[in-house]
Amino acid sequence: MAKGLFQMIFGTKQDKDLRHLRPIVEHINAQEDWAKSFKDEDFPAQTEILRQKLAQNTSSMEEILPQAFALAREAARRVLGERHYDVQMMGAVVLHEGNILEMKTGEGKTLTCVPSAYLNALEGKGVHIITVNDYLAERDSQWMGPVFKFLGLSVGVILSNMDNEQRRLAYSRDITYGTNNEFGFDYLRDNMKWSAAEKIQPQHHYCIIDEIDSILIDEARTPLIISGQAEDDSRQVNAADRITSLLKECEKNPETDDYYEEDPLARFDKNAQAFDPKGDYKIDEKQKRITFTTPGIKHIEELLLKNKVITGSLYEDDNFEFVHYVTQAVKAHTLFKKDVDYVVADGQVQIVDEFTGRILHGRRYSDGLHQAIEAKEHIKVLGQNKTLATITFQNFFRMYDKISGMTGTADTEAAEFNSIYGMDVVVIPTNRPVVRQDFHDLVFYNEPFKLAAICKEIAEVHAKGQPILVGTVSIEKSELISAMLRKMNIPHEVLNAKNHAREAHIIEEAGAKGSVTIATNMAGRGTDIKLGGSLEARARKICGTDASPAEFQEALEKVRPAWKAAYEEVKSLGGLYVLGTERHESRRIDNQLRGRSGRQGDPGTSRFYVSLDDTLMRLFANDNLKNLLGRAGMGDGEPIEHRMLSNAIEKAQKRVEERNFEIRKHLLDFDDVLNEQRNIIYVQRDDILMDGNLIGRALMSCADIVFGIVRSSMDDPQWKDKAISLLMDAFLERLNYKPSFITEEMIGTDVVALTQEIQTYIADEVTEKVALAGEQQFNDFLRFHYLRQIDMRWQDHLDNLEALRDAVYLRTYAQKNPLVEYKVEGFEIFDAMLEAIKLAIARTIVNVQVRTGASSERRRPVGAMEAKHSGSTQFMGAPQQGGSSGETSPVTVKRIYPKVGRNDPCPCGSGKKYKNCHGRTY
Repeated sequence: MAKGLFQMIFGTKQDKDLRHLRPIVEHINAQEDWAKSFKDEDFPAQTEILRQKLAQNTSSMEEILPQAFALAREAARRVLGERHYDVQMMGAVVLHEGNILEMKTGEGKTLTCVPSAYLNALEGKGVHIITVNDYLAERDSQWMGPVFKFLGLSVGVILSNMDNEQRRLAYSRDITYGTNNEFGFDYLRDNMKWSAAEKIQPQHHYCIIDEIDSILIDEARTPLIISGQAEDDSRQVNAADRITSLLKECEKNPETDDYYEEDPLARFDKNAQAFDPKGDYKIDEKQKRITFTTPGIKHIEELLLKNKVITGSLYEDDNFEFVHYVTQAVKAHTLFKKDVDYVVADGQVQIVDEFTGRILHGRRYSDGLHQAIEAKEHIKVLGQNKTLATITFQNFFRMYDKISGMTGTADTEAAEFNSIYGMDVVVIPTNRPVVRQDFHDLVFYNEPFKLAAICKEIAEVHAKGQPILVGTVSIEKSELISAMLRKMNIPHEVLNAKNHAREAHIIEEAGAKGSVTIATNMAGRGTDIKLGGSLEARARKICGTDASPAEFQEALEKVRPAWKAAYEEVKSLGGLYVLGTERHESRRIDNQLRGRSGRQGDPGTSRFYVSLDDTLMRLFANDNLKNLLGRAGMGDGEPIEHRMLSNAIEKAQKRVEERNFEIRKHLLDFDDVLNEQRNIIYVQRDDILMDGNLIGRALMSCADIVFGIVRSSMDDPQWKDKAISLLMDAFLERLNYKPSFITEEMIGTDVVALTQEIQTYIADEVTEKVALAGEQQFNDFLRFHYLRQIDMRWQDHLDNLEALRDAVYLRTYAQKNPLVEYKVEGFEIFDAMLEAIKLAIARTIVNVQVRTGASSERRRPVGAMEAKHSGSTQFMGAPQQGGSSGETSPVTVKRIYPKVGRNDPCPCGSGKKYKNCHGRTY
């Protein structure tokens, strides 16, 4: 009540947002006559004038906004014949201000982003417009591209089938369209390049994300991963799969549908019988987790021993990994369903996007789950992949100086957008009132009753000719309803991951009279369902796809009267009927389905059919709801509509949304640790690509290692008696290098002086090598080794962090915070990785031998490592202990002197902090 009173006095948030936007739009409108006064050829010149104002700092972006937006509006009117409505200009302002625009579907979001993209492109730093798939990226670039070109800007598009040079060209444009995946993968690939000239993605200045809720929320839990082949573990995967059918799920209490749990007090009763969990494992559907019981672990061990897969105890080091393989096998059989979570096509397991119903080509489940599903489906088990580079969409897009986005449904996730990205959600009113009727849910006791009612409703709606879109949550459900409709002889189309190739055609006709379309979730999102069918598709049937613009225009005019009549007829029948067969976990996804109907003031209808067997109701609604309704007599197939049920559904959805938000936030907290480390390593990798004096950098690394060796040797109690011997042994152990130039006279100095003397000798040796090889070739040689060490150790570091992430969760049993533990140990192993790189480079620079001319005929030392470059010079490494030819021996990082904090005084006595003195990276 207090909230309502507050809104009555001060207005809603939407009212406040509109009060801010209206004056800006009035300023834009005031410039419209000015923009109309120019000839077509004048627009590029006006663009250049605005560019110069920004470049010379004579005007700010906000000051030129009215003129820039007026030019963009007039350009769209002349090129497309479409003038931005005031509400679209409001939306463009929202995007420019770095916020999220919620604009109902069909209101022209694609056109809305043009003024904002144009204004921000004037800075000359590039604007990226992100879409959810290649089709939309290509369509939007071709659709809006002529407007930008009319204004004097260049436009490019990134598609999945493009090569490096095509991508470089697209990124060089003022406006670049592409998918979130392509932008993210290009960033990762750029940071694996071995030459600065090969990098293609410029700075991250400003991006507009279409369907931002899909990309930053729905896909937030799925990181982008570039991977390489790891070792083959198909034997273990298949062995685990074979015993899965012999394991038994724990029994549940039939009254509560919960697993039996041990009485906590029974542990203190000496006479109590041992607790029997009545099975080997428990399933947590909400968390998608499998937990083995103590008897279950014992049973697994017995089965593996019986099948001669292992010898000895399951808890021995080499055997315990089978617990993981069996866990994934059970998960594959119990929690992942064919035609729901994945499909099998062309002998491969292909993941289905739970939000769009589309196949995620090229994606594989991680952590061995994909291999477990392959074994379950009896197809070839492909080897696991090793992560080479990874980033989440959350952290990728946070690299941009400014991000904005647009969608038809974001208001329900406003708190998350604000919390994680600092972005506000601004709801813009529709240009025409929405007249769609959204009916209350019909709730059925069980799924068979619900499906029968759905088919009956479809038959009645189809009989009167009203088009109907049936939304399902999985391929399995869409095919089940399709089979039922076939028995009833009702013609229909099915749009799911199995026939995505026909998606555009199916969507084109989904609004035609009498059409019945069954679609999984939001397949076809981003394309309009037009009442009466698609006018453009009808014209293409006449003139063909290769027709000229003039021929296409002629065909449009020819079919327009018939299409107009069909449109009016469907409109009179009530427009598009959207029937949801199940409530999604998120209200936002339900709103997206509803939003397919009633676009741009058209009539429409929507209703959801719900059963108490639905996943949402079963997992998240009140546990006693079904029993209560059953006792009340619900179960004869008649639906009920009641406020209590509507509230139960809404509460269940809110509960899931809150849970998913916490999961995403939790994952981001962990990923932020990796993100900080990734930023450090990528910046240093870029420095190495660009550095023209890697010799100096390598000598600094060597000096740090020498300082550590000298300091630890001088701390040895035997230093006075065996100084030279201790130094020789330490240098041999750490650097595989024998400093034969050390004399008794050098020993009497302090740690800094001795380090400097030794380093001077090493630097002189390196100078001689540089003179023999040539400075450029020596730099290239070092760049090769730096990049190889960084890439190799970074990839191992990613594996180590993943293992650490799994391990820290066990520490909750010791009352420790997993995130804190992960941060502390994560940076310790990161520090060790940097130390390992530094040590490897120091080893390289002191041991490398240069051969030129006649000297190259000398016999190469056994185990030497060689890197060939253009020219006659060859670089040879000294023998590696235990190494093999052509391979880099792994460097064991062992701290031989006490760890000094980054902000502690440097032990050398310089007075500087350690991080600014001998603690410098590299």
